[in-house]
Amino acid sequence: MEIEGWSQTLTAGPLLAIAAGAIALLLLLIIKLKLHAFPSLILVSLITAIATGIPVLQVVPVLLDGFGGTLASVALLVGLGSMLGILIQTSGGAHVLAMKLIDVFGEKRAPIALGVASMLFGFPIFFDAGLVVMLPIMFSVARWVGGSMLLYGLPVAGAFSVMHVFVPPHPGPVSAAAFFNANVGVLLLVALIIAIPTWYVAVYLFSKVAGKRYNVPVPAILGQEEPQDDPQNPPAFGTVLMVLLLPMILIFMNTGLNTLATSTLLDGSVRDQTWFQALRMLGETPVALLITTLVAMYVLGTKRGLHKIHMQHTMESALPAVCSVILITGAGGMFGGVLRTSGIGAALTDVLGDIGVPLILAGFLISGMLRVAQGSATVALTTTAGLIAPGVEAAGYNSVQLAALVVAVAAGSVILSHFNDSGFWLISRFFNLDEKTTLKTWTVLETLIGICGFALAAAVFGVASLM
Repeated sequence: MEIEGWSQTLTAGPLLAIAAGAIALLLLLIIKLKLHAFPSLILVSLITAIATGIPVLQVVPVLLDGFGGTLASVALLVGLGSMLGILIQTSGGAHVLAMKLIDVFGEKRAPIALGVASMLFGFPIFFDAGLVVMLPIMFSVARWVGGSMLLYGLPVAGAFSVMHVFVPPHPGPVSAAAFFNANVGVLLLVALIIAIPTWYVAVYLFSKVAGKRYNVPVPAILGQEEPQDDPQNPPAFGTVLMVLLLPMILIFMNTGLNTLATSTLLDGSVRDQTWFQALRMLGETPVALLITTLVAMYVLGTKRGLHKIHMQHTMESALPAVCSVILITGAGGMFGGVLRTSGIGAALTDVLGDIGVPLILAGFLISGMLRVAQGSATVALTTTAGLIAPGVEAAGYNSVQLAALVVAVAAGSVILSHFNDSGFWLISRFFNLDEKTTLKTWTVLETLIGICGFALAAAVFGVASLM
């Protein structure tokens, strides 16, 4: 947000000192004082705006502009994605997907089958919700096939983590895309290209090593019975797969049509046609997710005889769980807006340029340090994106470079999961691991995801720079 009649008079030194103080205060509030990240971000944004000399009457408009601008892109996607995820979950779609893939891959490759199912299911659903849904399926398969539970648990948990960190419509990559003005369709394609090999190398191969080293029995946390989420009238595998692939197809259609519209392959008369513009609109991410949710309501609900009131309550139950994530993301956008308006982001970019640190590496390192310090990947990612956004805008990167940059910053936000990360405790308690073993398995796995994801993102970024 530009403020008419005002310009920043502070030099880079004081601005960066204020930025360092703001981040230190944020960490103090979250870690030491145990204040929730949402009010912490609002308070730090307010103090930072005043400290950097933004006119007092413009402070609140700057805060609201950053908050609202971020929510405009994030809230719709996260809300619709969570509704889509719970429809697939409660219909038994996850169970159908996992069992079908195990039939296809065979018992010996059950960990790969479970991982692939989790990656597909992880497109619309959050890490913790997806993990809870897959737990009984994973435990059942582990008892059935045999071996250390880590052989099956880590591929599942790692798949949800990879999708949650890198792939839209999850809030982290969506909010970073909004900061960098990255095309979501291109980001989705680049993120999938990076996420799949990252899962195989950093998650699946590591799970084989960890499974041999740590013989972890299947926990009794859910009892010894078989999973109870297999409904009497389950959806067909093809139906579940269609629902999961439909938004990707629509979003990719939008990206392809947008590329044609900006190229010389189509003349202006076609680009201006209503039907052409309507097809592009159908592939916009919020519209694509809305269409998919409506289709899922019919094929996973109405068509299977689910009562309309029950379906309404089911979809309603998906929203409370994501409200906190949406508000924290919006508050992170508020902080990012203050960093941009005050000139802190531009000052940081200039300093990084002077010492020769590439933006993609700086984004990864800053995001990683914030992640280790306060635990929340969302806070780490949105704060980092706000800091380097002015430099990204000034650099004039192409759409593929912007997408790779989003993935690189997201990769930093996942490394070194430890005691201040809720995901660490989910894995520890659900898998019945002590803290030391969780550090040796889950923390290492998350760090490998971050390193591998960054390496691939940097490679894509380098190739895209030659385009």
